[in-house]
Amino acid sequence: MVAELKELWRFRELLWTMVEREIRIRYKNSVGGFLWSLINPLVTVLVMTVVFKYLVGNQTENFAAYILAAYLPYMFFQFAVMDAAQSILVSLPLLRKIYFPREILPLAIILSNFIHFVLALAVFFAYLLVVYLIHPGVWPFQITTLWLPVLLVVNLALAAGVGLAVAALNTFYEDVKYIVGVILYLMFFLSPIMYFSENVRYSSALQGPMGDLVYRLYHLNPIAALATAYRKVLLAPQAVYVEGRKVPPLPMDWGNFAVVSLICLAVLVGGYALFNRLKWRFVERP
Repeated sequence: MVAELKELWRFRELLWTMVEREIRIRYKNSVGGFLWSLINPLVTVLVMTVVFKYLVGNQTENFAAYILAAYLPYMFFQFAVMDAAQSILVSLPLLRKIYFPREILPLAIILSNFIHFVLALAVFFAYLLVVYLIHPGVWPFQITTLWLPVLLVVNLALAAGVGLAVAALNTFYEDVKYIVGVILYLMFFLSPIMYFSENVRYSSALQGPMGDLVYRLYHLNPIAALATAYRKVLLAPQAVYVEGRKVPPLPMDWGNFAVVSLICLAVLVGGYALFNRLKWRFVERP
């Protein structure tokens, strides 16, 4: 794997050129440009806020910000993996003519989505500032925001590892992208994105030792752990309403996050190793 990394470094200029190309293609002939990338999460969060805050009756303050803080990283992961799934297939004619590290193709797509994610976070901070100016209260920018680069690196490692593995497998078995799509759809509901991790911890059905075990296993899911971490790092802690009662916010579990970070690193190494094992067979695909 060391040799593959050295070769990838030699072709780093090609990688960045392809990242730039992916960004240009996405917004080609588009007047709105980057703003179109925000319409989907903003509309989704707006609908969630109306349904859960006003129809269901969730009284959590600044509910939209807490949903958006978890939804943006999930959206990056989902788009990066699903876009990377097709990256080798659509470029097979090019791979048969020109040699370059094959991993550049999915990595370029993953990195371009990562850039969109970072830009979306900038808009998220602007949103927090606007809300604060309209309704002054707790200052929206926390000292814990300094941990954001760590979360971004872990999130990128997870997306790159899964994206590389899915891109390699989908080249030979196109059912993979459909299976992954279903898993990501389920993961959206099995992770604290539309709700809070406190909903799991304080649920009346999950009390006692068994509830503690379920809560810990639940947060070994990297998506769940990252969604919770983004909320804890980017937003001020506040009480959450669970089953109609007000409960205190849980602190950031850095021990669990350290374990999840190691899991994401293992996913990156495993995904890259799997990709390298299969990449020389890509051109044999009929």
